[in-house]
Amino acid sequence: MKIIIAPDSFKDSLSAAGVAQAIVEGLAQVWPDAQMIQCPMADGGEGTVDAVLAACHGELRRQTVHGPLGAPVQARWGWLADSHTAIIEMAEASGLQLLPPDQRDACRTTTFGTGELIRAALETGARRIILAIGGSATNDGGAGAMQALGVQLFDADDQPLPPGGLALAQLARISLDSLDPRVGEVRFEIAADVNNPLCGPHGASAIFGPQKGASPQQVQQLDAALGHFADHCARVLPTDVRDEPGSGAAGGLGFAAKAFLGAQFRAGVEVVADLVGLDAAVRGADLVITGEGRFDAQTLRGKTPFGVARIARQHGVPVIVIAGTLGEGYEQMYSHGVDAAFALPSGPISLEQACSEAPRLLRERAADIARGWRVAAGR
Repeated sequence: MKIIIAPDSFKDSLSAAGVAQAIVEGLAQVWPDAQMIQCPMADGGEGTVDAVLAACHGELRRQTVHGPLGAPVQARWGWLADSHTAIIEMAEASGLQLLPPDQRDACRTTTFGTGELIRAALETGARRIILAIGGSATNDGGAGAMQALGVQLFDADDQPLPPGGLALAQLARISLDSLDPRVGEVRFEIAADVNNPLCGPHGASAIFGPQKGASPQQVQQLDAALGHFADHCARVLPTDVRDEPGSGAAGGLGFAAKAFLGAQFRAGVEVVADLVGLDAAVRGADLVITGEGRFDAQTLRGKTPFGVARIARQHGVPVIVIAGTLGEGYEQMYSHGVDAAFALPSGPISLEQACSEAPRLLRERAADIARGWRVAAGR
């Protein structure tokens, strides 16, 4: 029997590799002789670097960069030497988790540190750079990242703009004279799980600004500032990508990456699946087990179980989901390749207990699934 184990991480609990290992241990209690292939997964958010490096045996690198409010942070990124590929998780440099709730300020946070990670990858000799852009603390349209790569932004007095999305309202001129020429020699890909445009009621500011500390009034100001930034970009760049899907990802970093770097937007789970060889692994499998911390209707927006189920469905392989919790609307996934879903706890349990006991709960649930499968199969 061949089983593919391809879960995402369980946030605040286990990495994707840790989840996969616990599931394998549970299945082995019932199927000790089964062929089990672990493919830790991610969807472009937190854990993408870890998942790819675990599957591809890449190198973890560290770089001191400017954090979302300018303070230095140690950011990790991944390097696949054989293919000269860098995997950059923007949340490592510009992520919401780097700021306590009382310091989150969508008007001032910057993606400058993410640009510094891109620069580090260029200096290492990258020919392909994958930008995983989930979990941002920023709403600066990616301006900070581009400034780190040499793009110059000036106000009406010809002074450099300060960091942050709100400062973009004062933009009067963009200069590309100092843009790092190496960016034109690299293939950039955006790995994300959202497809919002840059501006408007479904744009970066309106949808994601409040969780980054923006008030309703600031949301309107930031949306106007991003529109102003896009107007100026359209004057110096060949295409205007503000309305394209994904331009609003990571507070508009998706916009800047596409506009200035020519990045191609792809669903994060598809990028990771390609890197770890999930499609080839699933061929000929008897069962695929995937999972995430919360499995609900939002999974349909391109999260890991959705992407895994789509690949498995193409090969006629059944899919079972193990999740920390089953939320509202999770049943919709039964029409998209998922055959069954199970929550970790077997009874009432606190969130803290569920996180601390996740390995044991995963082993137990995986063993239960294997026993049920064996009974249904008559063996």
